[in-house]
Amino acid sequence: MKKIIASLILLTLVALPVVAFAQPSVTIGSIEGLVDAIKRPLWTIFGLIALIAFVISGILFLSAAGNPEKIALARTAFLWGVVGIVVGIIAYSIVAIIESAL
Repeated sequence: MKKIIASLILLTLVALPVVAFAQPSVTIGSIEGLVDAIKRPLWTIFGLIALIAFVISGILFLSAAGNPEKIALARTAFLWGVVGIVVGIIAYSIVAIIESAL
């Protein structure tokens, strides 16, 4: 499992420059533009990480085969995935509130 996670992390790190080069140039004229230029790619990365977390927890559930310890591990992974989603939504909401105040 550690090799799979390490391989996924390495693949993601290798692919990041390709994503960066594919983006159009950003002209930032204000603080709102800067926040938006930072927020959009981070939200995409957050969504991908959340998807990966849920896929991993699903794989853990499927490979548990009735073993209570593995099922507990899968539930914990799923719970932390949900916690990550909630934290991400709260962070997005805070940024939106601050943007509307500017």
